[in-house]
Amino acid sequence: MLGGSFDPVHLGHLVAAEGARDCLELDQVRFVPAGHQPLKGGRHVASAAHRAAMLDAAVADHAAFVVDRRELDRPGPSYSVETLRSLRADLPHDQLFFIVGSDAARDLGAWYDADALPALARLVVVTRPGATPEPGPASSVVTIPGIDISATMVREMVRRGASIRYLVPRGVEDYIRAHGLYRDAD
Repeated sequence: MLGGSFDPVHLGHLVAAEGARDCLELDQVRFVPAGHQPLKGGRHVASAAHRAAMLDAAVADHAAFVVDRRELDRPGPSYSVETLRSLRADLPHDQLFFIVGSDAARDLGAWYDADALPALARLVVVTRPGATPEPGPASSVVTIPGIDISATMVREMVRRGASIRYLVPRGVEDYIRAHGLYRDAD
């Protein structure tokens, strides 16, 4: 499971997912877009439907990548621990992996019911530029190429009318343009 706002999904997300999938020999990576992120005030620029559609476009050509809408369909705050409990109920015999960036891993202690996470899934910390994984509860650290892309940067570039080619998958770029997303972002 790789959760996040995905507002929008970008190549950094996909490289992290593929790096974890390859390194840990995962059968599948589920991208779980957040419905309402409590630590970010629940604020998203694009609607849940747009963020899920961009994820669909981003992973369409990868058989091991799927979009899981359970947080979008569930009312209330999106807590990763609740999502993992739901996944555990759906997949009782599978080994679950919870993929987070090293920046997010530093803040795990502030997450709702964070102490329950290790019993639900093996934590996988993926390196990010400027955020070195610290020793802690991580079961695995996956080093990926340093791709310094953020959704905030992509939204700002769209707002300025700059090209986002090679920062997001082509289908995501086309979707953003077709729906006029992020023109007035942030």
